[in-house]
Amino acid sequence: MMRALVLGVAVLALAACDAGDPVDPVAQSGEALDPSLVTLKTDGLNAGPEAFYFAAGQSEVVASLGRALGKPDDSGSMPECGAGPMEFASFPGGLTVNFQNGALVGWNLGAGDANITFNDDIGIGAARSNVEMMPGFTMIEGSTLGEEFALGEEGPFGFFEDGKVSMLYAGTQCFFR
Repeated sequence: MMRALVLGVAVLALAACDAGDPVDPVAQSGEALDPSLVTLKTDGLNAGPEAFYFAAGQSEVVASLGRALGKPDDSGSMPECGAGPMEFASFPGGLTVNFQNGALVGWNLGAGDANITFNDDIGIGAARSNVEMMPGFTMIEGSTLGEEFALGEEGPFGFFEDGKVSMLYAGTQCFFR
């Protein structure tokens, strides 16, 4: 009985010992830590298990996207936007997120990446003929930016190039029209 008690205490003492989390060289390098997908929505985005609507905090969105996609390739400010001064962060895979006054206000996706999706029906490289058959499809007449389209009043919005979707976006952008 005493031997079992001593053995039990020893096991509990070993279980309580913790040398701390080992240093993760991937975390220190800034590469993506969370292999989860980033899912874009007309009113925000999901980064792994976290959902962010437009108006979410800039630091939280950038940190979560960093865990999912890696450190931003580029970031900065755009003081001359028609919608007012904005800041942005661009991530590996072609995703750029836009902020005003520290809050998420928009995103755009300009390259295809398997880790970033909008939905199963539309993405970068989708055939124009397939997109034109989707509910709410309209061309934005008179766009000075190219062959611009909308899928409903709330979007998403995007551009065609060479018969395929070349960019998708939602929310506030710094496009000069």
